[in-house]
Parts: sequence; structure tokens; C-alpha cells
Amino acid sequence: MAGSTHTVTNQAPPLVGYDVFNADRALVDAVRRHLDPGLADEVTGELTALGRTSGSAQVQEWGVLANDNPPQLRTHDRYGHRVDEVEFHPAWHRLLGKGVSAGLTAAWNRPAGHLRRAAAFVVWTQVEAGNGCPLSMTHAAVPALRADPALAAEWEPRLTSVIYDREPRPAQDKAGVLFGMAMTEKQGGSDVRANTTAARPLAEDGTYELTGHKWFCSAPMSDGFLVLAQAPGGPTCFLVPRVLADGTRNVFLLQRLKDKLGNRSNASAEVEFDGTWARRVGEEGRGVRTIIEMVAATRLDCVLGSAGLMRQAVAQAVHHCAYREVFGRKLVDQPLMRNVLADLAIESEAATTLAVRLAAAYDDGGEQERALLRLAVPAAKYWVTKRCAPVAVEAAECLGGNGYVEESGLPRLVRESPLNSIWEGAGNVQALDVLRALRREPGALDAYLREVGQARGADHRLDGAIKNLLTELADLDGVEGRARRLAERLALVLQGSLLVRYAPPEVADAFCASRLGGDGGAAFGTLPHTLDLASVVERARPVA
Repeated sequence: MAGSTHTVTNQAPPLVGYDVFNADRALVDAVRRHLDPGLADEVTGELTALGRTSGSAQVQEWGVLANDNPPQLRTHDRYGHRVDEVEFHPAWHRLLGKGVSAGLTAAWNRPAGHLRRAAAFVVWTQVEAGNGCPLSMTHAAVPALRADPALAAEWEPRLTSVIYDREPRPAQDKAGVLFGMAMTEKQGGSDVRANTTAARPLAEDGTYELTGHKWFCSAPMSDGFLVLAQAPGGPTCFLVPRVLADGTRNVFLLQRLKDKLGNRSNASAEVEFDGTWARRVGEEGRGVRTIIEMVAATRLDCVLGSAGLMRQAVAQAVHHCAYREVFGRKLVDQPLMRNVLADLAIESEAATTLAVRLAAAYDDGGEQERALLRLAVPAAKYWVTKRCAPVAVEAAECLGGNGYVEESGLPRLVRESPLNSIWEGAGNVQALDVLRALRREPGALDAYLREVGQARGADHRLDGAIKNLLTELADLDGVEGRARRLAERLALVLQGSLLVRYAPPEVADAFCASRLGGDGGAAFGTLPHTLDLASVVERARPVA
């Protein structure tokens, strides 16, 4: 029969037209667990609306278009005037506008603001991860600006707005603004104290002019930037507006955009300052301490972003295998594939559960929760972001050759997956930060041990892992060389304790057996065959 060779069978339908939030049982459970019952309907309703938007075919297409049409640098207009602008595809602006209106920059002054934003960030990352950069930077600028109450009073209402205004105008004329950040330089990298950008005081009112070259500037089309520079008193934090109060452009010379492995919808730039007007934030010489407030918040976003990427990778893999039939059976029903899917699902749920727990600690704000964050955030940032890339690659393999084709969406997830491990301090930086917390803040370890101790006695493998961790902590000789090992164990024990307390028994059992009890291999799909893997996979299936 003519055309019979083109009959399409045994293909999974596209994963669109679904509720990304409610399809993620681990995320829904985590949100409800930490949420005041009086806010439950409001918050879950808000997240359900975002979940439906995120799963729609139209919004998914915006994510594709934003990545297929990366930003372009335009340094001059047709007459030769410098304009230093980055042009984005309209899909980028639609995505960014949706993210702002969904409250992804509005956590600081809302009830359960960090919890609801964290869940929204996990959901929204699954649409398109690149626009998470300006959303994250804007959110994280708030605690840094609070070092100067006058600046905070001026800028915070606009930073936490749900209005997206893309036009380059003076901030006082806008209802909402976005922020970027410029810390690193060619010669310094993570050693920001080696920066050479110079800040010269202009007056006694905290105004300066900056001269220097920044190797990485995040979100270069933002309305303002937090910048580190060398003032007479040492490294200092500054606020650099893109447009000055009189409507003229500040000196913000974009030299080039970085050609990145992933995150291609988002612009990352090199920028030169040459007499650039800036306002000091905090005291001279305390710039690293000031801007670290921003970095701490963006590091949690790296954990949340990786959790979102892992969840989308697992959702795509389980969805495909639930439809694809091989040798007379659905892939999801075949023992070996089921083992792989369950292993991926456990990794994803552990990441989500930990990330949301840390966000809830921000809302609590108590002394013990702050101490827990000091140790748990760098440990989680180290471990969860490290696990993202192998999860994305294995999920792509679950689709076979289809997973290597751009139209499947998996290659974009694979390219994006290493980013959060590198961003805001790579693995060694996080591991060393764990050591600093242990050495300088004994309350951080006490808070951590109280947290994991709540699960003691519930699983013998977790109890053994806690005991081994205490042994490791008791001997800190030569600890720098094993800082990664220590950060990994801190994260795994914390994940295990949360899953034992809150996850379904089959999930906690599989995690403790494979991650804490040694009954698992180095690759995914090596879980003990005696576990209830079918229930684990079914829990991860994106049906809502």
C-alpha cells in the first residue's frame, strides 16, 4: 500500500500539556511538608498555575526558540554611537516576563516566600534554564543591598516586583528591575581578592568611578549590577546602574559575549569600566563579605536548578519508557530498565527533598536554621550539582538514539547539566567552604547533627553512615586533601536522613541501600534487585 512505510508506531507522544508541579510527587510532598496549613491552598494554587503554564506546548516552544536563537551583541548603532546592548529573541523576553510575574524575584517579603519561590524555580527551570540566571541574580541582590539600608529602601521594592520592564531607563522610572553581577577577572577567577578593577572616590557620599575589565558579567542587560573593585580601603562592593538618574547611559562597555557549552539563551559578557559611576554598598574593604550574601543565595539556586534539570530528565526518560515497547513489553516493565529508571528517580527525589528543606530554612530564619545553612548549602551545592550531569546523560541513554537528537530536548539538558557545578564557585570552592564552616562556626556542625539525628534509629544503614561521618570529622589531619569526600558524605547523610523521615519506604530503602549501605554500583541501574523498584518508578512518572 502506498505510504505504508511512513506509518508511525511505537513512539511516545511529546511530554506537553501537563502540570509540571503536580506531576512531581516529591516536590508536592516537600512543599506541603514545610508549609503552614493556612497558606496551603494559596501556595499550591499558585504553583499549580505555574505548573500548567510550564507544561504547555506554547511555553515549551518558547524554551526551544530562546535556545535556537541565542543573544547577539550590538556595541554600536548605525551612526557609530556606542549602545552596548544585547539583543534577544522575543521568546526570551516572554520567558523572563513569565518568571518575574510568577514571583521568582519576590521571595523576601512574602509569607513562606523562599519555599514557594524554590518550588517555582524547580518547576520553571524545567522549561528553560537560561532565564534562571537574571531571575536568580535579582533575587539574590536583596540581602547584599541590605548592607546599606538607604540603598535597600530605594531598590528592594523594584527588585521584588512582579513587573518585567525590559526598557533601558533610569531605575526610579521603572516599576520593576533586574540585577546582574560582575566579580571575576582574568587573573583571579575564584580568588576575587586578586581583582585589579580600581575604584576612585568621587565624593563623601559613597560615589566612586570604576576602571577595569570583568571577565564574567552575568545578565549584562540588567538595570543594575553588584561589582567588586579595589577601593583605597581594599576590596569593596559597588552598585553600578546601567542607566544613570539623568537618563544617560553609564559607561558599561560590552567587549564580547561568551560562547558557552550550554545556557545558550542567556548572555554572559566581558565588560570594561572606564570612569564608570558606582555607589558603594557597605564598608570599604568588606566587599567580599557584603557580596557573599548574594553568592549564598545564588548557590542555593544552583541546587534548585540542578534539582529541576534532574527532574525533567527523569520525567522524559520515564515518560518515554512507559510508551516504548521492545521485545513485546513496555520498557518501563523490563527489570533492567526499571532498575535504571528507579536509580535516576531516587537521585532526583533526594535532590529535590534536600533543596526544598534548605529553602524552608531561609524562611524560618532562626539561629539554628542559619547555622544549618552555613554548612548544608555548600555541601548540597557541591554534591547535588555534581550529580546533575550523570543523571542527564543516563536519562538521554534511556531514549536510545532518540535521546541524542536535538528534537528530544535531552541534548539541551545534557549541555546545561554541568553549569550549576561551575557557577558560583566550582566543586573545590564549595568543599573548602565546608571546611571553613566546620573550623570557624562550631554551631553549624551542631545544627547539622541535630538535623540528621532526627532520623537516628530508623534505618541501620543511615545510623552506620552517621557513625562513619563522625569518625571522619574527629580526625581533621590533612583534611583539605579529602574535603570533597567530606562534603559528599555530609550531603548524602543529610539526604538519607530526610528521605528516611519523609519519603515513601521504597524510596528511602533504595537510597540507604545504594548510597549509604554500599549495595549499589558506580553506574545507574545497579540497585539491589530485591527492592520495590516498580513503586519508585511509578512515583516518578509525570502524570497529573
